[in-house]
Amino acid sequence: MNNDDFRAWSARAAAWGADYRRTIRERPVRAQTRPGEVAALIPAAAPETAEPMEDIFADFEEKILPGMTHWQHPRFFAYFPANAAPASVVAEYLVSAMAAQCMLWQTSPAATELETRMMEWMRQALGLPDRFTGVIQDSASSATLNAVLIMRERALQWAGNRQGLAGKPAIRIYCSDQVHTSIDRAIWVSGIGEENLVKIPAGGCSRGMDAATLDAAILGDRAAGHLPAGVIASVGGTSVGGTDDVAAVGAVARRHGLYLHVDAAWAGSAMICPEFRPLWAGVEGTDSIVFNPHKWLGAQFDCSIQFVADPDSLVRTLAIRPDYLQTHGRDGILNYSEWSVPLGRRFRALKLWFLLRAHGLAGLRTMIRDHVAWSKALAERLRALPDFEIVTEPMLSLFSFRHRPAGTDHLDAHNLVLLNAINDDGRIYLTQTRVDGKVAIRFQAGQFETTEADIDTAFTAIVETAAGLA
Repeated sequence: MNNDDFRAWSARAAAWGADYRRTIRERPVRAQTRPGEVAALIPAAAPETAEPMEDIFADFEEKILPGMTHWQHPRFFAYFPANAAPASVVAEYLVSAMAAQCMLWQTSPAATELETRMMEWMRQALGLPDRFTGVIQDSASSATLNAVLIMRERALQWAGNRQGLAGKPAIRIYCSDQVHTSIDRAIWVSGIGEENLVKIPAGGCSRGMDAATLDAAILGDRAAGHLPAGVIASVGGTSVGGTDDVAAVGAVARRHGLYLHVDAAWAGSAMICPEFRPLWAGVEGTDSIVFNPHKWLGAQFDCSIQFVADPDSLVRTLAIRPDYLQTHGRDGILNYSEWSVPLGRRFRALKLWFLLRAHGLAGLRTMIRDHVAWSKALAERLRALPDFEIVTEPMLSLFSFRHRPAGTDHLDAHNLVLLNAINDDGRIYLTQTRVDGKVAIRFQAGQFETTEADIDTAFTAIVETAAGLA
């Protein structure tokens, strides 16, 4: 592809993207293809000779697009959002065109320095104290792994990376049973082992762990010869928004000298609104925090922010400095590759810069407040119907419900059938969870371009589909 072709196809791709976003409401939210249907359309081996871009682009539209679930659809109410505000997408065009590897300051000084400034902007926007320093990671999974590795190294007096874990006491990490599975994976990858992840039962309206139970678990482990290392608190857990009392859990962690990490991957974005900050009261006293602007704030995936109170501990845990990675003749610079597991780094700060400037914090606050208000209103509309129950109350814009028609046995199976029927209908997309062992249907509003009319459509789709099953 020569430069003229590159220009023409780049323009065509951009135009396609704009048309796609303009017409996205006309598509079913979830892919309607069957397993293996797309693969059957793709040749079993790569071509030996070059093919025309016209053919490639046509195959994309005809073979690939029907098998895509449309995460930017305004009626995507499943999982959590993976937003890509248009301003963020434009920034990603530029990042992809430059294709810089931003692992060190010297490999792209602007990338490092813009990232530093964006972390200051976001810290201020969330109301966090200046004791926190930020870095952009690829995902909350990576940020949580970093935190677990720090916990491990601190507990082992910084000997784990050198000596391994053989012959050491069992390192214990504590969390509620509402945390995301990324915590389990971090425990696996760090070598700590799943049996040493102590999950404290969650309860109450907030679905958070009890601080007294946490304290007792730590004391019991110490008495048994184990090595307590850290606590992971949840704010807005994936299932139904489980949220720990960060202040109470933090007091226990500090009393025992443990590292405290807060996973607010989804809910953290809402903290740009001061009225929601009581949900993580006490966060100012934690050791690290993760939240994902690529979920609710509008930054295209991937863009996860990790705040740390002591960056030296993070660098001490992860940094390896061979001579070929030294920046000679420069003092006082940051190399963010020393703050993450991967050496390679994309220029993620650019899309955050575009996003914050194009919408302003006021615009982003309005979006989040609308989502919360609309979701609560939908919960009340469903609650008012005789055959529906609200299982978990709204946590920001997330709640769960169940359909309970009179005379229906096997409600778990019934609600799974209802969920599949709703998703096959195509107007909206929802997912399920289990609450106290029973199936519930999740609803969360968070897509960047959702309107109140889309919430009305969700109500209609849910109620009509349930009536059809009856």
